[in-house]
Amino acid sequence: MGGDTREREAAAAGALKTAIAAPIAGRFVRRYKRFFADVQTDAGTLTVHCANPGSMKGFLRPGAEVRCSTSENPKRKLRHTLEMMRVGRTWVGLHTGRANALVAGALAAGVPQALAGYANVRREVPIRYRSLSARFDFRLEGHATAPDAWLEVKSVTLAEQGRALFPDSVTLRGRKHTELLRALRLRGERAALVFLVQRADCECVAPADAIDPEYGKALRRAVTAGVEVYALSARISARSIRIERELPVVL
Repeated sequence: MGGDTREREAAAAGALKTAIAAPIAGRFVRRYKRFFADVQTDAGTLTVHCANPGSMKGFLRPGAEVRCSTSENPKRKLRHTLEMMRVGRTWVGLHTGRANALVAGALAAGVPQALAGYANVRREVPIRYRSLSARFDFRLEGHATAPDAWLEVKSVTLAEQGRALFPDSVTLRGRKHTELLRALRLRGERAALVFLVQRADCECVAPADAIDPEYGKALRRAVTAGVEVYALSARISARSIRIERELPVVL
């Protein structure tokens, strides 16, 4: 019995961790054309892919330590990808595409607990309701007692004084997702949002009202209507990203 428990705990811990390979160390030089960045390494300057559509507010500091991954895909225009940047003593994950894989693992491990117990987790599911349409990150199905649920994930990197903030720039797409979640909840469906904080130095998550007040209003309206909001904190290293704990969402 004890061995089975340890195996389950080990499997759950493994599901909360995503291995990454970011062996290229360097210093940030600049970001341009939104998805390009220059990184200074011992071997020279590399132009790398920046997989982050946000403003990266708080990160564009020349000389900051960064780490990059390498792809062997011959179809890629840029071989390397900017994965993380050090802010103070903390590595911050800048690759927004990592968020969904992390949350998928968390769901498999029953995290957040309020979303545990679904037999089937579908990804990238389109939805259209009245004049609103989107593609949500997850559709949770097959729970013994809870209704099926729509779930959207937002990657968070901006922080001020220990508080993670979303978004880091005006996000019409994010507001549309939130408004659609609200509309679905009002028609009786379960709807949820997970903020994945890609840094381990925050104690809570809040809407960045100073950057996008309309998003903050939309989020509060959604929560008032019954949309569930959760936040998970991840620790970043050169070899892995690991979800460590849930954070409170302050509205």
